Formats: sequence, C-alpha cells, structure tokens
Amino acid sequence: MEPGNETPISEFILLGLSNEPELQPLIFGLFLTMYLITVFGNLLIILAVSSDSHLHTPMYFFLSNLSFVDICFISTTIPKMLKNIRTQNKVITYEGCIIQMHFFILFATLDVFLLTVMAYDRFVAICHPLHYTVIMKPQVCGLLVLLSWIMSALNSLIQSVMVLWLPFCTDLEIPHFFCEVNQVVQLACSDTFLNDMLMYFATGVYGGITLAGILYSYSKIVSSILGISSARGKYKAFSTCASHLSVVSLFYCTVLGVYLSSAATHSSQSSAVASVMYTVVTPMLNPFIYSLRNKDIKRALKRVIGMAAI
Repeated sequence: MEPGNETPISEFILLGLSNEPELQPLIFGLFLTMYLITVFGNLLIILAVSSDSHLHTPMYFFLSNLSFVDICFISTTIPKMLKNIRTQNKVITYEGCIIQMHFFILFATLDVFLLTVMAYDRFVAICHPLHYTVIMKPQVCGLLVLLSWIMSALNSLIQSVMVLWLPFCTDLEIPHFFCEVNQVVQLACSDTFLNDMLMYFATGVYGGITLAGILYSYSKIVSSILGISSARGKYKAFSTCASHLSVVSLFYCTVLGVYLSSAATHSSQSSAVASVMYTVVTPMLNPFIYSLRNKDIKRALKRVIGMAAI
C-alpha cells in the first residue's frame, strides 16, 4: 500500500463470515449454540476433575488446564462476533483489536504447549511406569504449566507489540470474524517484512518444537505398546492415550486444513470460514472426546450432574 494513505486510526471493520443479511440469524444461532456447548462442556470437565479425588493425577490436572484454556480461547473471539451480529455493527476499536489479537495468540499457543505436555505425561506413564510418580510430581506438573504460560505470553506479547508499531492505511476492513494477526498486518501501510518473518519464525519454532515433542513421545509410546506381549495389555496401554491422541489429531489436522485451503483458494473469506474448525469446533469437541472415551471422567461427570440435580 502507498505510505501516503497513512492516517491515525481508532477502529477496524470485521467483515465476519458472510455479508448476506438473511444468513446472519442462522450464523448467530449456530455460533451461540457452539459457544455455550463449549463453555459448559469444558466447565463440566473442570468440575469433574476438581471434585473427584481419584482424578487428582497429572493427566487430569493437565486436562483441566486444557479445558480452562479452551474456554478462554473461544471466549476471545465468539462473544464479540455475536455482539456484532446482534447489533449489526461490525466495528472493533483499535485497542480492542490489539487486545483480542494478543489473547488469541496467547491461548492458541498455550493450547499447543499443553497438548505437548500431555503427550510427555503419557510417554512417562507408558514407557516409564515405575518412575511415573517420581518424575511427574505435583511440583514438576505445576512447573510445566507455568513454563507453558510464560512461553505463550512471550510469543503473544512480542507479536502484539510488533503490530502496535505499524502505521495503517484508510482501508481498515478485516475479512475475518476476529482480529487475526496476519489479516491485520496486511492492512499496514509500511513494510511488514519484520512482522512476516516474526510470524513465520514463531510458527516454525513453537509449532516445530511442540510437534516434534508430540511425535517423539508417541513414537516411543507405540514402540512400548508393541513390546507388550498380551493383547489386553496393549489395549489397556493404548486406551490411556487414545483420547489425547484424538484431540491432538483433531487440532493439528484442522489447523493444517485451514492453511492448505487458504493457500489453495487465496481467499480471505474462505480462510475465515475454514478457521472456524480450530477456533470453535475443536474446543467444543474436546470435552466429548475425553468424556466418551474415559470411564473415570464419565463417572465423575455423573456425580457432578447428580449433585447439581439435587
């Protein structure tokens, strides 16, 4: 864009998923339903884990943290989207956009780190069962979550500050339903080379390290399971990590699908629609995946629901 178009700005326009007026009530109802399911589903997981002493283990400690982060993750974008549809006002303030972008990056990165930590937990549980309680002590679990928060906060802070330095032009329309960092950077008047390099570097380092950790953990887990002689033993070992593996596969497949589809179509609107998969659908499905495949969670959830009904 031409530097001459640079002007002080106070707001952006979020174009959303569709400009068709007749689709707005349908989109509102659909996303409100998915948001409520996500929040209540993940809250039930947190309540189930905290109320059942049998679930006070590292695996469920990390799961409750993941549920909390998923609630925060979806709450960063969907309430503002619903408000915009309800009020028929697509404006988001400059400060609000930067804040939304900051917390979106924070919780998205934190999601990835927690999935990696959970993979490491399953690796220790299956490959080193005799040393599990020694390695995964409460202090270590707390430290792993704290480090995940610190690394995620560092990433989101750096990327947000880099955007703050950018001057913006008069074209302030974001073809998305939230302030996605790449879409915001594309609206800048100045050269965005440093911002682009930072995004690629952060994605490569954070994404590469976490994915490598997950793949390494599961390669060792598969090797250990294959070494078990009995079929029952193999099934029992695999069942302890099946839920986590399903969540990891869902998250990475949806993220990969979003970027492949956006690269193939070169359409910002198509990318916005595709991003619904990992910003909304994945957090919504996580509680179902863990509750349907886990007898301990099922039992705890029945207890929580039973207490609420009294």
